[in-house]
Amino acid sequence: MRKLIVSEFVSLDGVMQAPGVEAGFRHAGWVLEHDSPEHDAHRYEELLETSALLLGRVTYEGFAATWPTMTGEFAGRMNALPKYVVSSTLHKPLPWNSSLLKGDLTDKVEALKRQGGHRHIFVHGSRSLVQELLTRGLVDELRLMVFPIVLGSGARLFPDTPEKITLTPVEKRTFDSGVIALTYACK
Repeated sequence: MRKLIVSEFVSLDGVMQAPGVEAGFRHAGWVLEHDSPEHDAHRYEELLETSALLLGRVTYEGFAATWPTMTGEFAGRMNALPKYVVSSTLHKPLPWNSSLLKGDLTDKVEALKRQGGHRHIFVHGSRSLVQELLTRGLVDELRLMVFPIVLGSGARLFPDTPEKITLTPVEKRTFDSGVIALTYACK
């Protein structure tokens, strides 16, 4: 069975909003201040583990507006992957090798996980979707690239929740830039 892996950039204070050059957030692009070839290599390793992407509408729209015009090995792989988009406002057909995932989220995600293969389903960005997946216990692994920056404001990965979520540390990797990649098992 494939795993559902959430892989996110977060600041030290848990902000995940606008790590790239998105408009509308005063700290947008905060990841770029610490960019390094080590990070790129790490992200490419993850991409090689990926068989599909699961995305929320906002992240999908941002990615679909950018990735199809990019070139190179990473972009080629990213563009070729099947994408499953969770949205109540988008309608078929979707471009960029994408399918709309409608119906019960738990049933749909469990069906995707049951599909064969040794590569996994990854979620990037998609804050609201990630929070829902965590609440429903659908995430198998959480991978965080924690950047040594405190933003003080912005949308956080972990909202207030009625129940705690216990994670089991699996791996830690420290980069020369000060970024720490943390991997946790969620089950």
